[in-house]
Amino acid sequence: MPVYSFLDAHDLAGKTVNVFVTHEGSRFSNTVGTIQGLEPDARVQEGLAVQGGSVSDEEQNIRQWVKDHQN
Repeated sequence: MPVYSFLDAHDLAGKTVNVFVTHEGSRFSNTVGTIQGLEPDARVQEGLAVQGGSVSDEEQNIRQWVKDHQN
């Protein structure tokens, strides 16, 4: 909900949003679609989904993903 509140308060038109989530099996669920609905003029992309129980094992992959997606 904090993310959705942020999106309600900010216009990201023309921006690219790379969605990063942690989960326990649902991956992105409908998060990407919800963000697209809230920010229809932004480019919303499915980014990286990391299983919550393995986050500590994924540090290098997460760091690399962030580095690869910087503007």
